[in-house]
Amino acid sequence: MSSVEATIEAAKRLAAFTAIDTHFPKDAKVVGIGSGSTVIYCVERIVQKKAAGEIPADVVYIPTGFQSKELIINGGLQLGAVDGYPVIDVAFDGADEVDPALNCIKGGGACLFQEKLVAICAKKFVLVADFRKNSTALGTQWLQGVPIEVVPTAHAKVRQDLLAMGAKTVTLRLGGKAKAGPVITDNCNVIIDAHFGEIADPSTLAREIKLLVGVVDVGLFINMAAASYFGNEDGTVTAKFSNGDVKTIQ
Repeated sequence: MSSVEATIEAAKRLAAFTAIDTHFPKDAKVVGIGSGSTVIYCVERIVQKKAAGEIPADVVYIPTGFQSKELIINGGLQLGAVDGYPVIDVAFDGADEVDPALNCIKGGGACLFQEKLVAICAKKFVLVADFRKNSTALGTQWLQGVPIEVVPTAHAKVRQDLLAMGAKTVTLRLGGKAKAGPVITDNCNVIIDAHFGEIADPSTLAREIKLLVGVVDVGLFINMAAASYFGNEDGTVTAKFSNGDVKTIQ
């Protein structure tokens, strides 16, 4: 691992540990676990705190996809499902890019629908990320495009719709060397990545895309997060809150 990679991983761990220490309720019954590389450290911290007796052993953990399901099982935590536990005390998840209002782009790992389902079921939704995801506006740092989960038979129609809406590029996400053909989500759909450049009005764009026939959901999470924690290169954490407050945690 290079020094740059080590710095990024340390930032992710710091953000995740700080978020868990701050927002994991002592009386939690059901907790959502999101997807992505930073969430690995959330589960690591939960396992540590459970072993120390700081977290009840009977908490049920709700995954957003295959990866988080494996993290929960391998961590010796109690696995649940969102259809059995539609009320979640708190959910922790990563993000691909976060703006100052805590709107975010998610879905780089192709779990966006289940991530949004768990997030909307949570009483509190907390984002964890490293400094690279802390953005002044969506679409300026995450250049792969807004992930959009689409029913497979509708992908060609939706791609044309997105171009007509002003998308600069519209790409059906492929599996690469691991798979011939498109990426298939946990819900048996495909992913389209649509890059619009800087997104001036994320709320309107999310609504317009969601209305397209064939779209299951959009990787724009609007007015959902209560807080976001960014691990920084200097070992601090920047905490941003939905009320506009910003704090630097040493």
